[in-house]
Amino acid sequence: MKKIYIILVLLLAAIPFFSCTSDATTTEPMLIIKFKFDPNQARLNNLGQPAAVAAGNAAQSPIFNTISSHYVEMAPTATTQLGNGTILYHAPETTAGGTNAIDFSKAKIVAEGETFLKIPLKDVLAGTYQWMRVSLSYQNYQIAVRASNGTDYTGNLASFVGFNTYITTFNIGNYPFTVNANRAQGYWAFGLNGFNYSNSGQAAAGATTVPNPISSTSPIPAGSCVVTGKFANDLVIDGTETNDVVITLSLSINNSFEWHEVNADGKYEPSAGENVVDMGLRGLVPTYTK
Repeated sequence: MKKIYIILVLLLAAIPFFSCTSDATTTEPMLIIKFKFDPNQARLNNLGQPAAVAAGNAAQSPIFNTISSHYVEMAPTATTQLGNGTILYHAPETTAGGTNAIDFSKAKIVAEGETFLKIPLKDVLAGTYQWMRVSLSYQNYQIAVRASNGTDYTGNLASFVGFNTYITTFNIGNYPFTVNANRAQGYWAFGLNGFNYSNSGQAAAGATTVPNPISSTSPIPAGSCVVTGKFANDLVIDGTETNDVVITLSLSINNSFEWHEVNADGKYEPSAGENVVDMGLRGLVPTYTK
């Protein structure tokens, strides 16, 4: 009987210890940002107005692999100047190539739906936000090309659309590219799938489209790639959130790869001397879930 009593005492003594321990973990609410690529979204110009492909040019909607951003900001109103909103992200920069540039070796590159940014909501300034600004810096996508014999192929293209990018080396598929220098907005490199062919080039200065519907009240610097888009419903951060806030940045890739035609057939033919003229994203539609 004494033995049973001792066992009961030990069990009762253990109850408070176990009752204070739980398998449940408290998760901190986060602000999460992801990208989406939409070939059916409106195709916009620099002023955020619908735009057709320029006369004498042709374009295609590429199949996106990955993307990177240099800068992310939430703006309360259309008059909030660039840099005066809530800055969520600013990628590393370097002067290794001479002038200040994005450090491509440290770029965060993600696919569609993959988390690009995740920060605690407690670190985000409370407020009401109407606009998102995203400075895009790098795109990697598949395009169709036509050879001189009339055969169509596919290949992957790396597109550097940031204001200035310091690049050491990078690969497009099995094709290595060594730069070790700065490259201005519009630098690109291409590798053909399944064949031994690669190439690189530079689009003209100022040719990259960067839609900003509020350019009259909140302009962006020339040569930057700060694409601007408005929430359909204002995003309110009040500091009492208990769930994650997930922002999806839907980018228009509607005929976003554009070239000047030599043969007017709607096919990109580098062998015919057709040159890339524009690789800018064609609009931003931000949405959120709470």
